[in-house]
Amino acid sequence: MTAETATGPRTLAWQRRRRSMARFWRQYRTHRAGLVGLAALALFALVALTAPLTVGSGVTGVTDAPGSPLQAPSGEFPLGTDRFGRNLLGLVVWGSRVSLLVGLLAAVLSVVIGTVVGITAGHFRGAYATVLMRITDWFLVMPALVLAIALATVMPHSLGTVILAIGVTSWPTTARLVRAQTLAVESRPYIERAKALGGGHWHIMSRHVLPNVMPLVLAQTTLMISSSVLTEATLAFLGLDDPTVISWGGLLQDAREAGAVSSGDWWYLVPPGIAIAVVALAFTLCGRAVESVLNPRLGVAR
Repeated sequence: MTAETATGPRTLAWQRRRRSMARFWRQYRTHRAGLVGLAALALFALVALTAPLTVGSGVTGVTDAPGSPLQAPSGEFPLGTDRFGRNLLGLVVWGSRVSLLVGLLAAVLSVVIGTVVGITAGHFRGAYATVLMRITDWFLVMPALVLAIALATVMPHSLGTVILAIGVTSWPTTARLVRAQTLAVESRPYIERAKALGGGHWHIMSRHVLPNVMPLVLAQTTLMISSSVLTEATLAFLGLDDPTVISWGGLLQDAREAGAVSSGDWWYLVPPGIAIAVVALAFTLCGRAVESVLNPRLGVAR
């Protein structure tokens, strides 16, 4: 009987979570734009994960390039070749791994920082919250892209630097949203009861506040990935990323240096540009659908 009492609440909690996930998926499926975005993301994820099998890591080498420089699209090279004679289709496929990984990790870092700042500022309040919010306001006033460029310029050029530069400059919006939600949650009666029963700060924030702000955090994460992918492409285009890796923004920078715009080599510019736009749009569509499901009062058009 003791075992049933111990495992019963856990089983009940898992059942509630499964029902909640099933309900979420039923509502998400009613958003056609969200389904289109999810399908596009699944396709890009599959392409990125299978890149070592489909194109191989040798596609990035410049010493044994299979074609001639700046060769137009043909049967052998569907997207043409770059200035070194490398297959652009393979480069775009391989670049998806870096662009998606950096965008995802930078968005996660940004949302984690914003969530921690928002929850602690909403819970403790007082002078601590005032200082945090003034720092947040300063980051909101300063252009995030300019700060990211400054950080990427003074730090070593690497993927870690790009992730850090994006993550530490794009968290203020998340912090503001989470703090507002934290204040709303902590005004509810059951929070007062938890405090009266001896619940400490960590218990209140982790057991009561965090679960209630997680839907907002999830929606914000999907939206942040879109902007992180665009920022990563911008930093790579400016030559502030790791020059030894292939990314969509790096391909655009290579095309600029090769004079693809002035010479009319459109195949050098269009494929990575379209890939960046499609991925950013797909994440935005998914984010808006998630936001609409979690907060129907927004009235996001389906």
